[in-house]
Amino acid sequence: MEVDRRRVLRAGGAVGAGLVLGAAAGCSGSSDTAAAGGADGEKDKGRITVWSWQGPAAELTALIPEFHAKYPGIEVTVEDIGNPAIWDKITTGLAAGGQGLADVLHIGVDYLPGYVEKFPGGLADLAPLGATAHKDAFAPGLWQTVSPDGKRVNALPWEANSAGFWYRADLFEKAGVDAEALQTWDDTVEAGKQLKAKTGTFLIGLDKPASQADAANFFQMLLQLQGAFYFDLEGRITLGSPEAVKALTLIKALNDAELVADLAGGWNALMSALKQGTTAVQPMPTWFGGIIEEQVPGEAGKWKVRLPPAVRRGGSTAATVNSTHLAVAGGSRHRAAAWSFVEFALTRPASQVRIYRDKGIAPALMAAYEDSLFHEPSAFFSGQRKGETFLAALKAPQPAFDYTADYARALKLVTDAQSKVLLKGADPAGVLRDAADQLARQTGRKVVR
Repeated sequence: MEVDRRRVLRAGGAVGAGLVLGAAAGCSGSSDTAAAGGADGEKDKGRITVWSWQGPAAELTALIPEFHAKYPGIEVTVEDIGNPAIWDKITTGLAAGGQGLADVLHIGVDYLPGYVEKFPGGLADLAPLGATAHKDAFAPGLWQTVSPDGKRVNALPWEANSAGFWYRADLFEKAGVDAEALQTWDDTVEAGKQLKAKTGTFLIGLDKPASQADAANFFQMLLQLQGAFYFDLEGRITLGSPEAVKALTLIKALNDAELVADLAGGWNALMSALKQGTTAVQPMPTWFGGIIEEQVPGEAGKWKVRLPPAVRRGGSTAATVNSTHLAVAGGSRHRAAAWSFVEFALTRPASQVRIYRDKGIAPALMAAYEDSLFHEPSAFFSGQRKGETFLAALKAPQPAFDYTADYARALKLVTDAQSKVLLKGADPAGVLRDAADQLARQTGRKVVR
């Protein structure tokens, strides 16, 4: 299990602030890709290259023998580009008209809209290749992410991580708090006070000075639990929405009650807090369970997981907080063969079950969850069937979210606003209103009041 991969995916690859859309230099890639105006080619012949990173790259490589048995005429090479290096490399290739790009590209949800918007035609439309046949195969909300207009298909969903509430059951028990009974985050604030008084443990941890780009993960999760985001589906700015104000107000309430540990420094500080047991709850996605097992193996039986409390009573407890996808380069001379590989990897339950078994990568493909692997009790997590917990979240109705090409700008303004609240006691509504206005000036987008 690669910690590095998960570090950059814990907010849907929130290193988006480093995206350089103006890059134009070429880069090395498949020798069978063209600079522009690619061709479909044959679906069962060709030489294709796939770009991914760490664990996912290893899993795609492991699929090649099975794929070759079905498509002996297709030669596949998977390259581990690294993360975040892959984002600049894809950007560079797209800016060069497709020159040097691999045929298949692994792309995070926060980068996909920017690539599509900034480089029209840079990614192939998968609809003519047969992608629409799989429209209903994935978790709710994800098809609109890859096909916003319902016609063109920019990629296929691979990984879908739901929001989770990983908690130290032993600490809650010691404090006399029933964690499963917490219905809302307001309830959780009150429970956190009792937990702190009885155990001395903080409820959660946040990177208060926003030393890392993903410092707003928790805020974003609270937004998505309400079906809201930084932008609406028309691309208008919603940073000052009632849902955003409610989310940041909850964070302020937690901080004012001294329930938030300062994790300045980001991932390393988070790992230190996990090992030292300074926080009782990790409001993190599906994949974080593997990190807990890896980092604190001696705490088996002390941890449990549930879906997060709702933000408002009766509200949703399910949110797909990040996802990744496989796309085909528009300039590839073997788009049909590249599509054959994408379809084999992402629409076959057997492929996705194997990947989950090896690396814990949670599939967006719903049929994969019929395998018994996702229903086995976990010895570490007190015998819970944690796969079923997150399956319930993926089955729940969920809206699509538009990250837009300006997600990185929005993220920077949100983290700054959160820091003002956490460190200076600023008014949530005021700082979010200012952030929305500043984002509008930077992007020319309209603000929804």
